[in-house]
Amino acid sequence: MSTLVIRGARLVEPDGAASPPVDVTVRAGRVESVAPAAAGAPDAAAALDAGGRLLLPGFVDAHVHGEAAVLDEDVQLAMLRQGVTSVVVGQDGVSWAPSPRPGESTAGGAGTELGGSLHDAAAWASGYFAAINGEHPTFRGGPVADLLATYDGTTRVNVGYLAPHGTIRYAVLGPAARSAARGEVDRMVALLAGALDDGALGMSTGLEYVPAAYADEAELVALTSVLTARGLPHVSHMRGYEDRAGPAFAELVRVARASGAATHVSHYHGPAAELLGYVDDARDQGLDVTFDSYPYLRGCSILSMVSLPTWLPVADVDATVRALRDPAVLDRLHREHFPALADLWPRVTMAAVPTGPAAGAPADEPAADLAWTEGVALPDVAARLGLSPADAAVHLLVATRLRASCVFAQPPTNSPLSVRALLRHPAHVGGSDAIYAPVGGGGRPHPRGWGAFARFLAEHVRRLGDWTWHDAVTHLSTRPAQRFALAGRGVVAPGAVADLALVDPDGVRDEATYEDPRRPASGVDDVLVAGVPVLRDGRLTDALPGRPLRPARPAPTTDTRRTA
Repeated sequence: MSTLVIRGARLVEPDGAASPPVDVTVRAGRVESVAPAAAGAPDAAAALDAGGRLLLPGFVDAHVHGEAAVLDEDVQLAMLRQGVTSVVVGQDGVSWAPSPRPGESTAGGAGTELGGSLHDAAAWASGYFAAINGEHPTFRGGPVADLLATYDGTTRVNVGYLAPHGTIRYAVLGPAARSAARGEVDRMVALLAGALDDGALGMSTGLEYVPAAYADEAELVALTSVLTARGLPHVSHMRGYEDRAGPAFAELVRVARASGAATHVSHYHGPAAELLGYVDDARDQGLDVTFDSYPYLRGCSILSMVSLPTWLPVADVDATVRALRDPAVLDRLHREHFPALADLWPRVTMAAVPTGPAAGAPADEPAADLAWTEGVALPDVAARLGLSPADAAVHLLVATRLRASCVFAQPPTNSPLSVRALLRHPAHVGGSDAIYAPVGGGGRPHPRGWGAFARFLAEHVRRLGDWTWHDAVTHLSTRPAQRFALAGRGVVAPGAVADLALVDPDGVRDEATYEDPRRPASGVDDVLVAGVPVLRDGRLTDALPGRPLRPARPAPTTDTRRTA
């Protein structure tokens, strides 16, 4: 379908009001014209009746764990029913590329000269983040270009990728719990440069995860300097949140000041006055700082990150499982670490607890049968097992070989008022932090993957008035497109890419709950990607126009401090 006219749509004006009805003509994947309604359609053009709904540029989910999930139709439906047409994966410093291809000793992007051998980072990331990223159906290693190719014409949603620092570090150093030597940093720099040559949108760090937790500032400055030269951002899961947010943010500021890199903080949450003070101070110093957040008071992650200290080798699944079976290690955990988590355990509910033999488990190891724990609070799991909450967490980690994930209530310093204050800030962009694993059902995932963007609209535009509809477009589409140098996206205007969503302003709402997290949102029934209908009347079409997203070349210099 080369030409399509969307009839009787309303656009959002800068003052937040809806425009009079217009007809928007889409040709060859882009918006060709915007004209008053009933101005006439090109001959032989197909028509889509907007019926007075708002026509918005497709939303860009700035933080999602969807490397495998985005290939699943149910997940695509979940995204599109919220108006999300593009996602940015490779988050928190852990994903599958760059890594050696199976059977190769080295890997990198185009023109990378590394020498020596590399660790199999794809296999490591698949095991370590199995409960977050799932398992890709075909990719087992290779450069970023190979991974991006798996999203070309295979999905209804566009996919951008951040080069993951933890994966790059593991490829060079393996699970080594130490600072990198100069030569090792040089090899990481070469791998990062190759990933950016292949189309990565920037680099992500997960400084609260290992092995990134072992990186010093000299390593981070060397890598982020590569980003500066290309105008691409450093996207960071900080070294800590809540009571550790101040020192963690200060580290990012020092790195940004030394390298000149634009900085984007992932899933920023906590006491808003304090957190926004850090952002404003950095921006007042001339630093380009943005952040994403989601509209919920609960988070989700792997249980090992929530419950284990970094002195355990958690980047090495086998070594950590062995350690958790060692009475001396358990004694140390109970003496030095677990007492500080007493207030955490009541806030933890199990999300995904795989049943059956774990990958890499000894052949004679009995299969775990703990699916009953999904959706159950950890203290209740512990009571049924006859264990303390700390020992129940260890039991779950050993039985699943660290593949268990959990939903957890954030401390009371993160309040509804804090959520609202963060999303009103001019440095904010929307991100779901969605975790869809396990794909295809099972588990009790966080509902944010099915409802975050619809919740932004229903709660913070329609009910609370934190945003106008124009603000919603800015925070959920225009600004993230600018942040990741996605030229032609984030607006409805002649020449723009026709990633478009028709939104019922009175009917859009999230339906997913913690008890029933996989319910698609309501109020977005028609979506186009590159001008091709992918959602019609609330149902998926057979078209697969999704493409890998690459930054504009050269990447534009976008000072988001001046974005209203």
